[in-house]
Amino acid sequence: MGQKLGIVSFTEHGSQLNERLREMLERSGYVCESYAAEKYAGKYHLFPLKVSAKAWTEKMFQSMDALLFIGACGIAVRSIAPYLQGKDKDPAVVVLDERGIFAISLLSGHLGGANELTAVLANLTGAIPVITTATDINGRFAVDVFAKKQNLWISDLKAAKAVSAAVLDEEPVGFFSEFPVTGEIPCELQRLADGERFEGNCGMVLSLNEEKNPFSVTLHLIPRIVSLGIGCKKGTPQETIEQEVLKALQSCHVSIHSIFAAASIDLKKEEAGILAFCEKHAIPFCTYTKEELMDLEGDFTASAFVKETTGVDCVCERSAILAGGGAELLLKKRGANGVTVALALKDWSVDFG
Repeated sequence: MGQKLGIVSFTEHGSQLNERLREMLERSGYVCESYAAEKYAGKYHLFPLKVSAKAWTEKMFQSMDALLFIGACGIAVRSIAPYLQGKDKDPAVVVLDERGIFAISLLSGHLGGANELTAVLANLTGAIPVITTATDINGRFAVDVFAKKQNLWISDLKAAKAVSAAVLDEEPVGFFSEFPVTGEIPCELQRLADGERFEGNCGMVLSLNEEKNPFSVTLHLIPRIVSLGIGCKKGTPQETIEQEVLKALQSCHVSIHSIFAAASIDLKKEEAGILAFCEKHAIPFCTYTKEELMDLEGDFTASAFVKETTGVDCVCERSAILAGGGAELLLKKRGANGVTVALALKDWSVDFG
């Protein structure tokens, strides 16, 4: 599914532009909900705005990836102000004047994608894009943009800010990666080998291990490339499942933030403890039939008891590999307290292309 975008307009000219933009954006892959003042909604086939702009904004903040206000910046600023939480949580907010002259990236320019949406709108309407983030206007490396494109978890926004400040101040920024690197490394980054001395203050580390701290200020960027295969006795509480998963991760120095999916057999699709664990850590959970699991070829840690109970000789290892799309086992089955865990790792490299 494409990015979910809420659009609102308040005048006739704005609503006319709203209708036109909705059609163009949906052709570009966005999923749009377009609202207009009740007076103009029917005429331009838009949802009627039956609440205040603030109330609409509160709803959109909870359900949308991005918001587009067609109107004055003041309306947008007053509407979003009560709901701001932080750059890693807020949706993108862009303002487009009702004549389509200026497209303004207002909030979450990098992580939320407001700068990117602003560029899309400028391309569709001919509007002048207004982008004020310092790295963009100076044409410098932006770590938050890089992290978003590479699907990396950012460990610390303060450390990310320190990296950006060093880039803008033309100070050296260290770069260490445990993964292969393709493309040309930006000139602002100084790549280091393991154990190599660095004279600067801050740097970024691409690793599954968020305890690796080679710099005075270390920004950990964790790729989401690990799939978790899991099984448990019926009724196992969430706390026990979490405890065993964390132990498994710690045993191979892997951050929980590297997990992009968890999986099990379909007999566990309603297992409350697993569901609660996945919800707590925002990990998508999927299940497979015994036929799907047994069709997977490979050398697995078989269990006669598990085979008798589920029809599958090893649930967690097979599930981890299937969820990873053919990823290779990083950690074979590990079991304790009624919980079995396995980890699989996708092939991945850092791409500066």
